[in-house]
Amino acid sequence: MRFDFPENLYTDVRIEDSLRAYYTMQDEDVTGNGEVHVVGAMVRVFDGRMWYSAETNDIDSIQSKIDELAELAKPDKKILEHPVVRNFAVNKASVLRFGGEGCLRALGKGDREEIVRSYHAKCVDTAIQEIKMHHVYFNAGNIRKSLYTSKGTEIESDYQRCMLVVWYNVAGKGGVTYGGGKQLWGFGIDEIRGRESEVLEERARILDFARNNVPVEPGEYVCVLSPSVTSVFTHESFGHKSEADFMLNDKKLREEWTMGKLVANPKVSIVDEGDTLHHGYCPYDDEGNKKKDVWLIKDGILSGRLHDAKSAAALGEEPTGNARAQDYNCTPMVRMTNTYMAAGKDDPEEIVRGVKDGVYVYDWNYGTGQSTFTIQPQKCYRIRDGKLAEPLHVNVVTGNVFQTLFDIDAVGTDLKFFSGTCGKFGQSLPTATGGPTIRVKKLMVN
Repeated sequence: MRFDFPENLYTDVRIEDSLRAYYTMQDEDVTGNGEVHVVGAMVRVFDGRMWYSAETNDIDSIQSKIDELAELAKPDKKILEHPVVRNFAVNKASVLRFGGEGCLRALGKGDREEIVRSYHAKCVDTAIQEIKMHHVYFNAGNIRKSLYTSKGTEIESDYQRCMLVVWYNVAGKGGVTYGGGKQLWGFGIDEIRGRESEVLEERARILDFARNNVPVEPGEYVCVLSPSVTSVFTHESFGHKSEADFMLNDKKLREEWTMGKLVANPKVSIVDEGDTLHHGYCPYDDEGNKKKDVWLIKDGILSGRLHDAKSAAALGEEPTGNARAQDYNCTPMVRMTNTYMAAGKDDPEEIVRGVKDGVYVYDWNYGTGQSTFTIQPQKCYRIRDGKLAEPLHVNVVTGNVFQTLFDIDAVGTDLKFFSGTCGKFGQSLPTATGGPTIRVKKLMVN
């Protein structure tokens, strides 16, 4: 597409065509079945003082929106010298990876119904009395994006992923209800077919946990975190701290996070990158900058942080390609992509064997993190003499972020990636988290 951009102003146009489809069952009832198709655009004009923006679902009206916003702005002959505008790179690229036979737009109602009913037939067993509710959920989405700017950027890209969840509510000891199940993610539907054995394995685990767990005695324990739990710790406790827009109005945070500072055990390295095909895949951000590999921590040293054009200009650093928006009618902000703790050199089984008395955190319901992080586990296990023992009922695992990074004394070789959705300031985006098994010398378990 071509637009007539006004002189002496910066202008960008983001166009999106998105399709989302879903099919859900609870027990024997179909509770959701539909699709949503939206085409829209965000037009922005910047005069060096203010941003002026307009949204439209009529692609043919984009030029008139540009002209209307230009009338509101005050032209500046030096607009290209503005620090933020200088940080908008000029890129021309077509990165389309999700067309053809594997495109999720090709799925029909019958396809999404078939996969849900297939898992329902094989993974729902009404004879198991402790299971009080079964939920099978399928969601698929595909988005095609185009970005045009007055500096000359022209980028088209696409993204898609799908998810199937089989979830169980299980009545356990003392009348407590436990939730558990399996989430299966893929870039295409073939990646989530035929994985019923994984679901049934997880069902057996939640049943065993509900029947046999014992309450943990609150206190400080050596904790071993599974790759899944390491990934959420990395994302919540350190990834968000690395989003530089949080620092713009927080002098204390900038002083605490000085580049080159030792902030973790030298075994610890954390990276954010968007080029590899994990579910935070984002080769170009929504400002048109190419995503860079950013080592947030390298061998324990604070080495980088994540930027959009504004935060990079404010802090005198380089943009990293981390400006992302939930959709066309949201403003880009600093967001993570594929964020993970790199694999170490320690054997995962040896990490557990090295614990005489501790807690293995197997999975999680949610995690939060600022100076203090909190993880609410789904399931934990006692470690006794280097072996996993009885399942433990744990409400929360907490620790000081700064201290915990130093207290990590073993990092496993078993790096794994997980798909997720990250929320920030009302916007939700697909991300990937990752990590290996790690051991922490001391965490509070309640």
